[in-house]
Amino acid sequence: MPIRRHYPALVMLVLVVALQIVMAATGTTYYMTQLTMSAYYSLVVTGLCLLMGYAGQASLGHAGFFAIGGYTSAVLTTWNLLPHSATAPVSILDGLGLVCHRQDIYGAEILSLSPWLSFLAAMSLTMAIAFAIGIPVIRLKGHYLAMATLGFGLIVYRVVLGTRMFGQADGISSVPPFPLLPGIEVNGRPPFRVENYYIAWGAVLVAMLIATNLVHSRVGRALRSIHENEEAANSLGVDTFRYKLCTFVLSAALAALGGALLTHYNGSIGPSEATVMKSVRYVAIVAVGGMANLWGTLLMGVVLNFLSLRGVFGTYDDAVFGAILIGMMLFAPEGLLRIRGISSDAPPTGARLRGGNAA
Repeated sequence: MPIRRHYPALVMLVLVVALQIVMAATGTTYYMTQLTMSAYYSLVVTGLCLLMGYAGQASLGHAGFFAIGGYTSAVLTTWNLLPHSATAPVSILDGLGLVCHRQDIYGAEILSLSPWLSFLAAMSLTMAIAFAIGIPVIRLKGHYLAMATLGFGLIVYRVVLGTRMFGQADGISSVPPFPLLPGIEVNGRPPFRVENYYIAWGAVLVAMLIATNLVHSRVGRALRSIHENEEAANSLGVDTFRYKLCTFVLSAALAALGGALLTHYNGSIGPSEATVMKSVRYVAIVAVGGMANLWGTLLMGVVLNFLSLRGVFGTYDDAVFGAILIGMMLFAPEGLLRIRGISSDAPPTGARLRGGNAA
């Protein structure tokens, strides 16, 4: 039933509100910081779950898309246009209200692009790059596809690490808040903690509703047919290339959304967000949550990212996620949380990694 498929969203909403009430009552509101960050990281794994679990395409480069979204927004909102304020383009943008006058941490005046304009530029650039990369890459299969996306991720990491505009190893700091509505902004300061907790989880809820409706639509059925047998789907008239490419771009857009919002929340971004291990982490979360289990992936994404951000794994953080990925591939390729009562979005015959479509 169409209404029944949204029950998990209602349960999620209740849990989010209940957690906030419990944290406020117990004086543990500091946990909201990690829960908010986990929500933004969950946007990445939601898109990756669509790509891997339904379109059957493995990607080891989604940290690159996350970084593109975050770095683009950070560069544009911290780029001081004051020396160019007399030029025609800056004057036009100022007249349209697309630039912001503010002060840096030292009290110096800065004229920078509006966070909204920067955000739209970040999303557009990420989707354009994903489209350009996806045209040749999506034609690949198996480990060739994984290697190609891995190469893309490595390129992004080296670019942000070696380019002065991106802050090199130090990254970019002093990223301003992102005003969504009057009085509501993405900001990591303690007075805005509760507000941003709900902003982050509101974004996740919207993303999950879109993804759930997608997989239960004609597009979702086409993606499931591609995952099960791409050749058979193609012979029945399914435009497999177009569906895979669109899913690739959508998953990249969700990663960029998480990257841009988290950058404004933290007020900074560094090259660690673009490392290969970040991409491996996202794949490991999808694997343990279930390749075609949106809600299971979300749950495991929140739990594992929260534990990681709290420092539970210590210096073995990357090793833990690597071990999780190996263990899932060996012993539970369909994931730990293939619970039909919770996740009705899974394909009827199950979704596992096959040598033909994924790595």
